[in-house]
Amino acid sequence: MTLDDCIDLYCAAWNEPQAARRQDMLTPIWTDATQYTDPTVHAVGRQALSNHIEGVLARLPGSVVVRTTALDVHHDVLRFDWKRVLADGSVRVEGIDIVEFADDHTLRRVIGFFGPTTPSEPKP
Repeated sequence: MTLDDCIDLYCAAWNEPQAARRQDMLTPIWTDATQYTDPTVHAVGRQALSNHIEGVLARLPGSVVVRTTALDVHHDVLRFDWKRVLADGSVRVEGIDIVEFADDHTLRRVIGFFGPTTPSEPKP
């Protein structure tokens, strides 16, 4: 599996409403030790991530995650931008995920940030 395939499968899992299918999607890329952290949650393992995704889909039915950039990769780390599109086509949130991965392209850790970064104030 390429890294693109891995990340596309990860994003697709965020869109899968059926828990069993979501678990099947996560199995080849997510271990019981893999960590997911964003401003709202810290989840360790497939079941914890699947449960979190289920909660997001319950709050935002019909919404989907769409990867919006190519992967930017160096060493064992990558980043990509994404957005969550609501059922009516509007964008709920955009963000960036930073991913640590293993040689077999399983994911070790995903750190998500929501929204754009804030420019710093110029220093005198």
